[in-house]
Amino acid sequence: MSHFSDKIDTVKQYLLQLQSSICTSLEALEPEQRFAEDNWQRPQGGGGRIRILENGSVFEKGGVAFSHVTGTELPPSATAHRPELAGAKWQAMGVSLVIHPRNPFAPTSHMNVRFFIAEKPGQEPVWWFGGGYDLTPYYGFEEDCIHWHQTAEAACQPFDPNLYDRLKAWCDDYFYLKHRDEPRGIGGIFFDDLNDWSFETCFAFMQSVGNSYIPAYLPIVEKRKDTPYTEANRQWQEYRRGRYVEFNLVFDRGTLFGLQSGGRTESILMSMPPVVQWRYCFEPEPGSPEQALLSHYLIDRDWLGRG
Repeated sequence: MSHFSDKIDTVKQYLLQLQSSICTSLEALEPEQRFAEDNWQRPQGGGGRIRILENGSVFEKGGVAFSHVTGTELPPSATAHRPELAGAKWQAMGVSLVIHPRNPFAPTSHMNVRFFIAEKPGQEPVWWFGGGYDLTPYYGFEEDCIHWHQTAEAACQPFDPNLYDRLKAWCDDYFYLKHRDEPRGIGGIFFDDLNDWSFETCFAFMQSVGNSYIPAYLPIVEKRKDTPYTEANRQWQEYRRGRYVEFNLVFDRGTLFGLQSGGRTESILMSMPPVVQWRYCFEPEPGSPEQALLSHYLIDRDWLGRG
């Protein structure tokens, strides 16, 4: 197990460095506000380091969280697909972030990379990686969506030429609001339970995903952050943010795992947008940019134009 402890430590050091580099890159766009750091300890084992930026001129709210938590018994959400691990000791570590720009023409983004280890006495540790990123625009721009997906494909390409297509489909399927019958956004890539390759290759892929997030997202925010907008644009943004909240509270496995495992509520819910509204039976005007988001962007599409 000591040999495996070295691997765990290597992953942890990468994740801490990733959190710092992402925060530095995001702050480069923000004139004055900076990420505040909150270190916390979990009574049941482990802890984390959260960095939160609020009330920026570019980013209305952003949270970039590192956590490394341990437990003596896996919760139900983690063993639904692996019943043989019920009751195992476990460790989970990862970086998770959600960024909510102020400008309605700049999209919200989410990224997560994580590593999970389960152990039962007398058995080899069972480990897997997971993660991905997805984009939630409030107004659609073809070139932004294409850039986002091209960057995701480039992160997957060295590992398997067909990998992007599989993870894109997985993302589309996962970030879907069944009760609304609509996608949360324009997708990206999503993977979980990754242990098909060697530990080194799986870890390298997780790093490829984590390292490609800023190249995928920052150019889009730079392009859209100063776009003039009206109060009506802002109202639409706040209304669509409601879908984000609905997904996180109803479907998101990470949220459910955190709450079921006695996680820190403030950390788990840091992804929530700062200002949201729900309107009864609201429908955008036919032919409007708002309606175009629903009809042209929030649909199953091949953004790379290969089909």
